Amino acid sequence: MAIRSTLRPRWLPKRSFPPYAYLPGRQPHPVRDPAGHSYQVEPVVSVEATLDSDPFLWGLDLFNHGYYWEAHEAWEGLWQIARRGDPLRILFKGLILLSAAGVKIRADKDAAAVHHAGRAAERLRRLTPDPAFERALGMSPSTLAENAEAAVGNSTAVQATAAGQPQPVFDFILGSRGLRRESLTRSIHPWPNDLLAQCISNPDFDILANSTAKVSRGLSSASSVRKLLEPNGARD
Repeated sequence: MAIRSTLRPRWLPKRSFPPYAYLPGRQPHPVRDPAGHSYQVEPVVSVEATLDSDPFLWGLDLFNHGYYWEAHEAWEGLWQIARRGDPLRILFKGLILLSAAGVKIRADKDAAAVHHAGRAAERLRRLTPDPAFERALGMSPSTLAENAEAAVGNSTAVQATAAGQPQPVFDFILGSRGLRRESLTRSIHPWPNDLLAQCISNPDFDILANSTAKVSRGLSSASSVRKLLEPNGARD
């Protein structure tokens, strides 16, 4: 079961998501159509292909929250400026292909999703173990390759949504291993207490909380994350 988008972390919480998640043939093309959400909008360009750049982090946010075409575009710019033969370029291409698989899953094109996920996995498995990649992705590239291949063709992951509404179709969250406790509280705790209480009581909360607890210093379980987020909970 995919984790609900509202319970997924944000890397750039102050940046607003596009008004719709583009699926070819169902919404205006984001950059070619005058009605597109990014028509004549200058993309954020990075002068260097790095894992801590805003374009990379924005791609994580878009991917995790079900904006797969848009994530593809965010990482495409990094792939274009990365040096040929650089492992970063291979990583970006793997993420681009994985985003394309997400688009195809949402469009109910299983064969194409399997094809793109397989190509993504092939590139991710080329990469030698690297702590920087593992921190940025929240898992090793080889583990991401396995997750990608396991996810495609899983029709139960796709749910009916309103036109243009994003829908995460992957159970994993990219970047969760690098998520700091203060990042989680900044993106969630400003909510009104009644809304925060609904989040904490949601059955899906423990899925994210346990994942975060495993990798966040000082958090040992979902219950400790829950206590931190309660309106009167512990603060740093």
